[in-house]
Amino acid sequence: MASDDLIAGRVWRFGDDVSTDLLSPGEYAIAPVEVRRVHCLEALNPRFPSEVQPGDVVVAGRNFGCGSSRETAPENLQALGVACVVADSFARIFLRNAVAIGLPVLACKGVAAAFADGDELEADLAAGVVRNAGSGAALQGEPLPPEMREILAAGGILAVLHRS
Repeated sequence: MASDDLIAGRVWRFGDDVSTDLLSPGEYAIAPVEVRRVHCLEALNPRFPSEVQPGDVVVAGRNFGCGSSRETAPENLQALGVACVVADSFARIFLRNAVAIGLPVLACKGVAAAFADGDELEADLAAGVVRNAGSGAALQGEPLPPEMREILAAGGILAVLHRS
């Protein structure tokens, strides 16, 4: 198993239907990423943009990344250093945009109920297994296909294309 497939980090937990408007508010749509990222998820948790640390993990409920197809939504999380987003389910366009820029995502039903803010999460993207390091609870998510993991390991689809 490749080390790129293993992710561990401190959890920031959010609920259902986290929209791209919350991840990348429209009033900052054309701002540089340094400005956009400090408003990421601030409407849900004002501490998040200033306190999230590189390697932290976002855990959420159903339909994460719903709404418009803002490429800036996963970019803002990546710019803040978020290592991975694990959610009960994703809006398809968010999932595609995240993988395209190299931000790992993993769908895992029940994950939002199994974690609280500050818990330590361990995820195996290849196996789809998500574990709460504190409680020991393990959940079976949807393993990422090898092609998606290759894109993530390369740092995004542009990096894959540049290799060709």
